[in-house]
Amino acid sequence: MIGKKIQSIRKQKGLSLSECATRASISKSYLSNIERNINHNPSIQVMEKIAAALGVEVRALLELNHNVVPESEWLEFVNELKKSGVQKEQLKEYKTVIEFAKWQKDKLSGTSEKGKSK
Repeated sequence: MIGKKIQSIRKQKGLSLSECATRASISKSYLSNIERNINHNPSIQVMEKIAAALGVEVRALLELNHNVVPESEWLEFVNELKKSGVQKEQLKEYKTVIEFAKWQKDKLSGTSEKGKSK
């Protein structure tokens, strides 16, 4: 499963197998074996290298949840905001909207904010 997750993220990032392997400082064949689940147990050091090459945290490679947003996507989002002229100080103006969205999500999922400390 780790192999499929790595492959999925790599393709989502538009990286070839060779490019990803080079960035991770591992051989192309080794990365291919991991992706095809021939090598089921890559070391944590190798996983760290692959995660860094993909711009995600190691846990993103280990999680089964396919809705995980890679850290690099958040960085891209922030960069887009910067390019559009939104200043950091202006983000505070959107805090109410963000808090409402979180409240609505929690309400729909049955989670309550009561009892949580901020």
